[in-house]
Formats: sequence, structure tokens, C-alpha cells
Amino acid sequence: MRLNVSTPLAVVVDVDDVAHVRAEDETGAFGIMTGHADFLTVLAISVVTWRDQRGAEHHVAVRGGMFEVRGGDSIVIATKEAVRCDDLRHLETEVLAAFRRAVEEDRAARIDAERLYISAVRQICCFLRSEHAPTAPGGARPRRYDQAPE
Repeated sequence: MRLNVSTPLAVVVDVDDVAHVRAEDETGAFGIMTGHADFLTVLAISVVTWRDQRGAEHHVAVRGGMFEVRGGDSIVIATKEAVRCDDLRHLETEVLAAFRRAVEEDRAARIDAERLYISAVRQICCFLRSEHAPTAPGGARPRRYDQAPE
């Protein structure tokens, strides 16, 4: 089988002597061998492990991504970020922790951006209400709900 792991900037793994692949999606770990039916899933932040024809194990940490089996003899993984290393302990402790921190930072940044957007919309609405509010007889504007009485 052929295994290809790529990010937007690089091809991290491209090997063609793969006997078995183990990966993980939200439902848990799964394994793929030659001749597997076509398959598509979304990977969790995890370590993908494969065994070559000689029996040696290799690993790559992935920051989520798409996992696809094509024609029973080709596996393609597209991910935001990947690190190849045959030291499984290093991948599991340091690299996966860094990936998880990056995902949490992205989530926090999206929440902050959404809060800023909502605040801006509220300010615009308040501004538009005050500018286009009808005037009372004598030219006085009615008091807005967020203004203290005079």
C-alpha cells in the first residue's frame, strides 16, 4: 500500500511499502490493511502509525485532517500540520500537546473575534438609533433608553 501524508506546505510522508496503518477518528482507533474498501473519515489530533513490509513501525503526529482509502491500495491524509518521528513517546507527550494547545488558541481567537464583531454591531445600532431618532416638538430629541435623565 502507498501512504501519503501532506500539509498545505509539504509532503511529510510518501511511502509505498506499507502493510498496515492505524489511525484515530472521533469514534476511536481503527486499522487499515491492503484491499480495504474505499473509506473516508475525519481524523482526531492523534498519532498515525504504520508498519512497513519488513515489520518496522513508523509514526506521524497529525493535527486532525482527512483520512481517505482509495482503491484499497492507497491511503491519503491531508492535515493542517504533521510531524514525523519514530519516537512515539516524544510525539504523544510533546507534539500532540502542542497541537492541542494550538487548537485551543485558535478557538479562543475565534471567540474573541466573534465578541468584537457583536460589540461593533451593537455600537453601530446604537449610533444609528440616535442619529435617526425622530425629534419631538420644539426640536428636542427623545431620551434614549441608555441615557440618564437630564
